[in-house]
Formats: sequence, structure tokens, C-alpha cells
Amino acid sequence: MNFSSIEWIAFILIVGAIIKMFVLWINPKAWFDFANGFYKNVVIAQIIGMVLATIIFYYLIQGGVTIVQILAIMAFLAMILVVGLASELDILVKRYKSLIRSGKLWKKYWLYILIWIILLVLGAKELFNL
Repeated sequence: MNFSSIEWIAFILIVGAIIKMFVLWINPKAWFDFANGFYKNVVIAQIIGMVLATIIFYYLIQGGVTIVQILAIMAFLAMILVVGLASELDILVKRYKSLIRSGKLWKKYWLYILIWIILLVLGAKELFNL
């Protein structure tokens, strides 16, 4: 297989998603145990996610994908997440209301918000040739 870096990213996603769906079909508890173990240490999970996101971002940019294209794809992914999370909205709303009331929303999600701000600024710069 003579894949480009972007094709490798897609291939890894496809294989990972097939494995996940197969395990969920055969033994959902096994997947839950795996995911629960991964997210047990939130900081480590965030570091791993950030490192992988940075690597993927680098290879996307090197492969000729623009930040505007990445943001458009993120908009598409967000709509797919709406489909999956719509039935869980009541749980999420309760969680965010609690964070807002306690004044901890920005403190808890500062890195996530910072990443979004950086991506949005880069996207705006590219769109408006700034």
C-alpha cells in the first residue's frame, strides 16, 4: 500500500472504527472497559489526544489541506455528533448548567477553548487573507 499521509490517517480511522463497531456488536462491555480504562486518567487521555491531534493536523497541513477545509470538515463532524448526542442532550445540559453556575466552565475547558480560538483565528486569517 503506497498511501499518502492523509490516506494513512483515513485508513487508521477506518480500521479503528471497524474494530470498535465489531467489539461493540460482540461485547459492548469490553469496549466500555477499554474506554473507561483509557479515560480513567483524564490528564493522560488529554495529552494523548492533543499529541495525536497535533500529529494529524501537521500531516493534513503538509498534505495540502487548508485550515479552512479543516474547519469545514469540523463543521460536518459537529453535525454528525449532533445526530449521536441529541438523545443525550439533557445530561449534557445539566452538566454545563452546573459548570456555569459554579463559574468553572472556562477554567475546566480552557485548553479546549484555546485550541478553538487558535483554529478560528487561523481560519479567519486564511479566509480574509490577513
